Amino acid sequence: YLTRRWVLQQLIQENSLPSHATKGNLGAAPVERIHRLVQEEMNVCSEAAGRYPSNYNAWSHRIWVLQHLGKLTVKVLLDELSSTKYWVSMHVSDHSGFHYRQFLFKSLIGRTVTDNNVLVQNQMVNEQNPILQKEEESAGAEAAWAEEQSVDLPRHLEEELELCTELIDTYPGHETLWCHSDETLNNSHHSPATGHMAQAMDIDGLNESSSKQGYTQEIKRLKRAPMQDSLGLEMEYRFIDKVLSTCRDANQARFATAYRKWLVTFLGQ
Repeated sequence: YLTRRWVLQQLIQENSLPSHATKGNLGAAPVERIHRLVQEEMNVCSEAAGRYPSNYNAWSHRIWVLQHLGKLTVKVLLDELSSTKYWVSMHVSDHSGFHYRQFLFKSLIGRTVTDNNVLVQNQMVNEQNPILQKEEESAGAEAAWAEEQSVDLPRHLEEELELCTELIDTYPGHETLWCHSDETLNNSHHSPATGHMAQAMDIDGLNESSSKQGYTQEIKRLKRAPMQDSLGLEMEYRFIDKVLSTCRDANQARFATAYRKWLVTFLGQ
């Protein structure tokens, strides 16, 4: 992987030159070439991860590619969440894939905080200079605002918990799935978008949003709850009770009990 990184770095430097052109890439824009490099490298990482269990080297290289070629943009992060969902569903005992998804969520949260800070700073400048507010809006601030608004973090985190629930039901006795539930819920607790949504959303706004996003009645009720319950902690408790009352797998019961203890500690109760 070190050799591949060196080669990729050389390609990045060459593609950054405006006059660069090769026989195979005539007419292709540098951005397109970089995008193609990212896609090809992701395919290599997926193949390597599928050949060897817990191949952290492959996933670590995938993270490096995101950081140095993909620049951790929101689009790339969301694409990766989508493209790796099937893989982790087929490798429920391999924590390396779930660890990668945790990296994606943390990066999304960090990106949202950064974009939101840029937006706030530009709003403060515009408030101090009313004329500039109308005549000289920053194109960068507009792009950051559009990108930040396109990320519905609470929804993505809810979907990840739903994925964990489905996989735990389908494949009982896999500790990796319970650990990933822990980390996903922990990410939701630290997500600024989650906190803002839980505090600012009233019943009218909720109904309008839910009609567009198709939330269930249960999710609507949880959205009215305090911030710590914004991603359905009550639902998590009910799920644990269901597992403990119906499962016959000793490991599954042990993991469910440990998960409930973690929730109690997590909530400080």
